[in-house]
Amino acid sequence: MLEKYIKAALGQEACSLVLKNAKYVNVFTHKICTGDIAIKDDKIVGIGTYSGEVEIDCTNKIVIPGLIDGHVHIESSMLTPEGFAALVLPHGTTSVIADPHEITNVSGMDGFNYMVEASKNVPMDIYMQLPSCVPATPFETSGAILDGKTIEAEIKRESAYGLGEFMNYPGVLSCESDVLRKIEGALRENKIIDGHSPFLVGKELNAYLSSGISTCHESCSVEEMQEKLDKGMYTHLRVGSYTKDLTLVKAINNDNYHRVIMCTDDKHCADICYQGHLDEALRKVVKAGLDPITAVTIATINCATCYNLKYRGGIGPGYYADLVIIDNLKDFNVSKVIKDGAVVAENGKALFDTTKRYLPKSVLDTVHIKDFTKDDFKIRLKGTKANVMTTISGGVMTGLEVCDIKTQGDDVDIKGTDILKIIVVERHKMTGNIGKGLIKGYGFKGGAMGISVAHDSHNIILIGDDNEALLKALNVLKENGGGLVLVEKNKNKVYSLPLEIAGLMSNIDPLDLVVKSQALFDKAYEMGVTKDKEAFFSLMFLSLAVIPHIRLVDKGLVDVFKFSFIPLDADE
Repeated sequence: MLEKYIKAALGQEACSLVLKNAKYVNVFTHKICTGDIAIKDDKIVGIGTYSGEVEIDCTNKIVIPGLIDGHVHIESSMLTPEGFAALVLPHGTTSVIADPHEITNVSGMDGFNYMVEASKNVPMDIYMQLPSCVPATPFETSGAILDGKTIEAEIKRESAYGLGEFMNYPGVLSCESDVLRKIEGALRENKIIDGHSPFLVGKELNAYLSSGISTCHESCSVEEMQEKLDKGMYTHLRVGSYTKDLTLVKAINNDNYHRVIMCTDDKHCADICYQGHLDEALRKVVKAGLDPITAVTIATINCATCYNLKYRGGIGPGYYADLVIIDNLKDFNVSKVIKDGAVVAENGKALFDTTKRYLPKSVLDTVHIKDFTKDDFKIRLKGTKANVMTTISGGVMTGLEVCDIKTQGDDVDIKGTDILKIIVVERHKMTGNIGKGLIKGYGFKGGAMGISVAHDSHNIILIGDDNEALLKALNVLKENGGGLVLVEKNKNKVYSLPLEIAGLMSNIDPLDLVVKSQALFDKAYEMGVTKDKEAFFSLMFLSLAVIPHIRLVDKGLVDVFKFSFIPLDADE
């Protein structure tokens, strides 16, 4: 096995592939180097002057290591693992650290097992982490529960590469026994534990890190990120569809950049297709002022080092031949992608079979809802003031505003205001739970819109200004087995996109999914969704009760700072 690499490196045996006349980013010494990059089968064997069975002229091009996404929820793309690979590999992403937290909250270990098996069908490294917080909080109803005993057993599996983002930081700080059992189980198996700790600083951050958690992708300020870096935490620079942490570029300097890694976290299929994946992230962070070689380093070798991906993330003899050929270090336009020595994408197109897919029945038929009437969407206030959720431009944070609300009969009157009803309906166990709230600043008018993708327990989220339209939207999602829906009241029209896999993903062709989803996004903007929001996908974070400030779950309004429920009625 080793003999072929050694002989090819010495020029005694033919190389399989040689990238001739290459300029490449040396992430080991932070400079641009030149030379032929010689590849034998799946590995780089030399830099210098070589000839090969196949040669690619890289004159006027730049070669960088294959890009590595340090934290991603594949389900948020609405694509299967096979469809996800078909879209992101042409953009230079050759490896991902995936947390199937979303589907596991719906389908439990059946969902995790599905993601593992489906990932075997693609020429891409998908390292699957075992979700740590199912459910994410005690406030909501999820489709499954992975307790400490389950995590302790399942983390031993080879397919469980690590423990996914530990969002229950209050549970860590209060030393809850079941929480510590999960962490201790991962530590015994010597597996990395990803973190999730927005606003955590000082002694609370010290305590969180003392548990053995290694990373965080939720820094909310430059100062917070720098403190996390100072204390040895690997910190993700996140550029996704919904959260683009570009201001955090200011936290990165020559002394700490080796502890920063790149991730997308959540990125939907249309964004990937039209804008890119980690290649887009590189464009944005460089435009924001980050040195291009530093940016490439963050998106490659740093992630490989953090997650112990041996011989990945760099260009050098003995490293796996995961390589991306780009035009320059500003635009990062990808012309060819090489994975384990084989060209797998060229000029934006995948060169491998994208139709081979694994789909068990265990992740289908997951939307189970009790029957409702339009009167169930009425909101009755005791007084004239309400705690209203506000949206914040450019991210997933929300605010709280006490607003004067008119009432007509036994329902709120929101006509002529920038306020909508927001509804969360439990969809796993037919409990009949329905959370009701009010939201300001989303912009939508004239009906209802809904989605069965709702971090993290993935109950159904609806917003709208008409009870009949809200009921119609809910029933369409029920009939479709989940997905996206728009109800245009005045035209009596319904637009929908089924997501039949756990109510999260679709098995149709990735490009068809892109076109159909984009049509729905465009319609949502036409109906008033403000342009600073991601149509539909800003909705799915509104029940995420681990991100400040106010969230709505199937059991009511949650104040994340207080980590407790609050009433919809505000003090007079």
